[in-house]
Amino acid sequence: MKHSYILCFIILLLASCSAPRQVAPPPTPQGTRGINSKYDAYIQRYAPLAYKHQRQYRIPASITLAQGLLESGAGQSTLARKANNHFGIKCHNSWRGAKTFHTDDRPNECFRAYNSPEESFADHAEFLKKKRYAPLFQLDVSDYKGWAKGLQRAGYATDKAYANKLIKIIEDYRLYLVDQGNVSRYYEYNRPQKGVERVNPYLPEQKTSRPVIEEKTRNEKGERQPYLNGNLLYIIAERGDNLAFIAQEYEISEQKLSAYNDFPAGYPLAAGDIVYLQPKLSRAQPPHFEHIVSVGESIHTISQRYGIKLSSLYKLNKLNDEYLPTEGDILKLR
Repeated sequence: MKHSYILCFIILLLASCSAPRQVAPPPTPQGTRGINSKYDAYIQRYAPLAYKHQRQYRIPASITLAQGLLESGAGQSTLARKANNHFGIKCHNSWRGAKTFHTDDRPNECFRAYNSPEESFADHAEFLKKKRYAPLFQLDVSDYKGWAKGLQRAGYATDKAYANKLIKIIEDYRLYLVDQGNVSRYYEYNRPQKGVERVNPYLPEQKTSRPVIEEKTRNEKGERQPYLNGNLLYIIAERGDNLAFIAQEYEISEQKLSAYNDFPAGYPLAAGDIVYLQPKLSRAQPPHFEHIVSVGESIHTISQRYGIKLSSLYKLNKLNDEYLPTEGDILKLR
């Protein structure tokens, strides 16, 4: 009951402020379309190799490049720099090569290590020959959207927006030109403009282990002022946050906090994630009646944006949990 009184007090405090921090719905990060210099350098270096693998393995070059960009942060991630692992491939029981240990979804997970990035690209192509990815090879090599969705359905990554992130990178950078063998057209289209450094919203920050002392001293309980989405309290996760820390900060059990946000157990928060401090609603609050899906969105990010329970969003739209949003889909919110 104690945390309920605290939340009620915060709501009253926010309501009494002259300039309440209210956002309805919470803003979603909007990246600027175009070239990031690290992405551009990565694509120029590996596009010929990705196209070679497309001809050899029938894996779209755009998919290979987008996965490499997303998984390795354009070659800047710890795994890519120290172990030449550009695709986040874990050891699994069959792996007999070199290994490295890295904290990802869980502490000290075993990942494959390679002598060169080229070895990583080759192993990625071999990895996709597993039985669970077999249906993808029935698709046309130009069907990058089908491949992106198929990779997510087959469980390549746990990110619920994985397919849409790949599609967004491919379309922002016109990587489908590489699928067509038009690498020179890609270079022409993406020639940097003088004085312009354009950014990509999916260049991930490196995951690092936080010292325990930082968790204990970063801020006092409840010092971070929540936002209001209608009458729902939420905060925006900061770099280094985790559910256990936020639960302790606001005196809510971690189990309840996960349930409020439709997070699975042990969900790794990223900076910018919306975290509700109380249960979401069964429908969005007026004036939000429907949502048009944009590239890069997942059903979960939409439910968080509008403060609506994931189960309710499925029910309102007569969907099941295998649904993958596609750009242009219209979802009912009420």
